[in-house]
Amino acid sequence: MLYSVDGDLVPADDATVSVRDRGFQYGDAVFETMRAYDGRVFRFDAHLDRLANSCSLLGIDHELSAETLRERVRETLDANDLAEAYVKLSVSRGVQPGKLDPGPATDPTVVVQVRELDRGPAWDAPATLETSSVQRVPSEAIPAAAKTHNYLNGVLARRSVDADEALLLDASGSLAEGATSNVFFVRDGVLRTPSLDGPILPGITREVVLDIARERDIPVETGRYDPAALRRADEVFLTNSTWELRPVRRYDDTTYEEFPVTERLHDAYRARTRRST
Repeated sequence: MLYSVDGDLVPADDATVSVRDRGFQYGDAVFETMRAYDGRVFRFDAHLDRLANSCSLLGIDHELSAETLRERVRETLDANDLAEAYVKLSVSRGVQPGKLDPGPATDPTVVVQVRELDRGPAWDAPATLETSSVQRVPSEAIPAAAKTHNYLNGVLARRSVDADEALLLDASGSLAEGATSNVFFVRDGVLRTPSLDGPILPGITREVVLDIARERDIPVETGRYDPAALRRADEVFLTNSTWELRPVRRYDDTTYEEFPVTERLHDAYRARTRRST
């Protein structure tokens, strides 16, 4: 495999960054995880917009145009002859002296990693989901809208459960999100998901699912919910770019048997990925 490091294609084993890079030292970096179908990244513009917002929130000015970033992803996919792929685009503040307060981002580090990911299911079976004892970091501490390399909150959450995904609650005990996913549930035909008013990453797949639901006249509600709302739900599913929509078979001690709304939404999501290529 070849990765792009600051615009140069290098073998994956040689794709390295400096130990003085702030992304390595402090997690002072942002990233986007994307999925390519038939050689084209789905919702590329939305991912680049979110990356730009994350950079703005951290004050990282990489001075690269959206088209330059897009071209680096394209050439990495082409160099590896990948049509169906996982894509990760990372931007760090770059190499700076080892002190906490950052200087201007004069030479940011930009890396593109890819790997094959079939158009078939990105998961083998419905997921298991458990409530983590690890609390979601408040947006007042680390902005939830910034997708940063500092993923320690999610790492600790995943370590705290024996399941495919960890569900984090916010400081008030309300549902927030999975360690790497947004959470949805269906009750009495209404699709519900935690509102972005809480410490929720504005997921790209989350946005597409809500758009599809409204397009198909599926009632949608966003708000603040406690864990009991999931236990009363008819269906629960998780979303991210690689999983797409992944139904949940078990949440803590509650099981779900059928997923008619989830399947309907997933079929429509797949249709959109085909139209975009």
